[in-house]
Amino acid sequence: MVRDTGRIDRQRCIELDRADPLAPLRAHFTMIKGLIYLDGNSLGPLPSATPARVQEAMTVEWGRDLIGSWNIHDWMQLPGRIGNKIARLVGAGENELIVADSTSVNLFKVLTAAVQIVRRDTPDRTEIVSERLNFPTDLYIAESVALANGLTLRLVDIDPEEGVDAVLDDATAVVLFTHVDYRTGRMHDMSSVTRSAHAAGALMVWDLAHSAGAVPVDLAAAEADFAVGCGYKYLNGGPGAPAFVWVNPRHLAEPQPLRGWLGHVSPFEFTPEYRPAVGILGYQCGTPPILSMVALDCGVDTVLAADEYGGMDALRAKSLALTSMLIELLEPVSAAHGLRVVTPSEPSVRGSQVSFAAPEGAYSIVQALIARGVVGDFRMPDIARFGCVPLYTRFVDIWDAVEHIRAVLDSGEWREPRFAARSAVT
Repeated sequence: MVRDTGRIDRQRCIELDRADPLAPLRAHFTMIKGLIYLDGNSLGPLPSATPARVQEAMTVEWGRDLIGSWNIHDWMQLPGRIGNKIARLVGAGENELIVADSTSVNLFKVLTAAVQIVRRDTPDRTEIVSERLNFPTDLYIAESVALANGLTLRLVDIDPEEGVDAVLDDATAVVLFTHVDYRTGRMHDMSSVTRSAHAAGALMVWDLAHSAGAVPVDLAAAEADFAVGCGYKYLNGGPGAPAFVWVNPRHLAEPQPLRGWLGHVSPFEFTPEYRPAVGILGYQCGTPPILSMVALDCGVDTVLAADEYGGMDALRAKSLALTSMLIELLEPVSAAHGLRVVTPSEPSVRGSQVSFAAPEGAYSIVQALIARGVVGDFRMPDIARFGCVPLYTRFVDIWDAVEHIRAVLDSGEWREPRFAARSAVT
């Protein structure tokens, strides 16, 4: 991957795309001609293989083989098989990660297990600590777990100079962070934060929703305790795709709280008493959604296809080149219009998105861009986000997107009333 973009103009971007060793990966997706899609950090595009695979699951496996497909086509093993694929992307071991439920449900499972482990030995620890600007569902679930267990959820603001150590103390039971911030794209040093949590006597839970498939993650090397993540962003599993959960093997003996039938050691014995399955299988709960699972399987394969071209290291190199270019091109445009790029310029603390804050009109700016065929998204209160996914985003897409941003701002077209009308989903 070319890291030095040199003098940037559209022709230079075209040359970079021609020289891009990852360029063949774009063919793994159904991309709409003329559309610049920079929202894969919210919903990945449709993989080319997904429609036929889902159709096969519907017409052959479900339609012809019916209930026999649980055995004939190994439906019951799909959560573990896909889990082992995702494990390769996040530094987890074989049979340590499983696909199940939603991110919120999985977070409830692991937070409860973590609290139980810590409180058993140190009952005086009374707090779950998370960042004030963490993704809201994480905070809502953490508050639920805190209330159910007689704890307090303490929200903190991290001073970059003081670091995480400054906000942890003897009351901290569990620390919950999202690896890459969903608004700004700022990325935590996973190993450093985990060490701080452990030094304080707490357990560490990571949300990888904006990391898995986007940036290199090594849960084992970081010695993290638990992790969750979703399947519909950088893993390209489709809207509402199942999520995943990882548990450090040293904690697998601790049962999770949602004792559904599929987490039973022998679900088809149909016994009234619950006996948890061994290992990560015990973190399942209900019956897996097969059609969604096969779609997610195709999505994960699009990321693993990069192995032929250098894997996550190559994806990360291109991601940084794309985001660096976008930041460089955006900064003068933003400055001219009173906007502020909030994504870090330092590569080591940047995920795979670029965001700017627009105190006036961020939502309308994004809507005006969508009308022009540049798809990003808006996050409260004033953030416009643009995902740079190296599997399919081109350098020329970045150049053209910024030209549209410049035109929208220079012309003031974002002020048209039609762009201020709020949709249910932003």
